[in-house]
Amino acid sequence: MKDKFFNYSISEYLRKELNDVAVKEITMEKTPSGERITIHTPTPGLVIGRQGSTIKKLTSNVKKKYGFDNPQIKIAEVKNPYLSAKVVAKMIANDLARFGSKKFKLTAFKSLMNIMNSGAMGVELKITGKIPSSRSKSWLFNKGYLKKTGYVSDFLVDKAIESVTLKTGVVGIKVQIMLPNTPLPDKIEYVEVPKTSSDVEEAAVEEKKESVESESEAVKVVEASKEWKN
Repeated sequence: MKDKFFNYSISEYLRKELNDVAVKEITMEKTPSGERITIHTPTPGLVIGRQGSTIKKLTSNVKKKYGFDNPQIKIAEVKNPYLSAKVVAKMIANDLARFGSKKFKLTAFKSLMNIMNSGAMGVELKITGKIPSSRSKSWLFNKGYLKKTGYVSDFLVDKAIESVTLKTGVVGIKVQIMLPNTPLPDKIEYVEVPKTSSDVEEAAVEEKKESVESESEAVKVVEASKEWKN
């Protein structure tokens, strides 16, 4: 438990130091050469900095603050940032801080489109705060299929909460993404059973029987028409 809390404190410290950089997750492991910290982000250049200045500063600060002998901070690029709730929430917060609350709907709909185009099964965005008026209000944006209760919602849906301070006050952002190929208990898949030789023979007999019946029906129609003419 102490190790988990220690790792969490390091993770939160690094997120705070990186400030506006979108970070999916921060993992830590002990190696024979020292402590290895991996920052997963869609923008590695912002974490590294010009000529490695940012990452060098982070390494030095972590070493002093937590007493590490030889900390190593690595960067892992997130290939599909729109399938990470934490990254999306941070990106929305950065857009609101940059452009203000007037275009928050455009930001939300753009995020929805990018998330669904990345292959997500469903997404829900909730933005709460004094936007665009002076009264606090919650705006809900959703698209696709998203589980809201049960095991899938609790453990398999990717969730994140972020906040940003604007001129009107603090705005909260909540993101929920149901990732591609999420196992669903109510999903039914139909599997075609391969036909055996007996099945093929039975199908041929049925087909022949149907053709014979259709021919006999045709003969009856012809005979009936002849009788009607006579």
